Amino acid sequence: MKRLILLRHAKSDYPDGVSDHERPLAPRGQRDAPRMGREIARRGLQPGHVIASTARRTRETLALIEGSLGPHTLHFERAIYEAPPETILRVIRAVAPEVQTLLIVGHNPGLEQVAAFLTRGAGTAADPLSGKFPTAALAVLDFELDDWAGIAGHQATLALFLSPKMLDR
Repeated sequence: MKRLILLRHAKSDYPDGVSDHERPLAPRGQRDAPRMGREIARRGLQPGHVIASTARRTRETLALIEGSLGPHTLHFERAIYEAPPETILRVIRAVAPEVQTLLIVGHNPGLEQVAAFLTRGAGTAADPLSGKFPTAALAVLDFELDDWAGIAGHQATLALFLSPKMLDR
């Protein structure tokens, strides 16, 4: 079994004169990211490998949750910055088969589209994905596969979808 965790970066700021790639987290993002990190740890979702976009907001999100992840390897991947779903899937399929749990820290709309493509669709536990994939939200997808290279559409079961607002309920 393989487990894929998709985490959208926390809420970013829009300072004047700063390129999109270098946008920092907003105060809300600085609050939400550690909360999601604690929830990842509480639920035992520790990844063996993390792939994160090179954008500043994803790097800052990762820095705020990394202490909650347990031992893992880390790779920053420019290709998933504002990437279409096909690019994100190509990156996932290239992960070594020994990795059981993979965390991708990236952006919308790519992460939302990948999650929708991989899950089994409407009428199942995937229903939470029919709405928004807000900042700092995470989706946990489980696959009955031995190798990441075999990931294809509608193979995953959505084990969990969680956003910071859900933690407030």
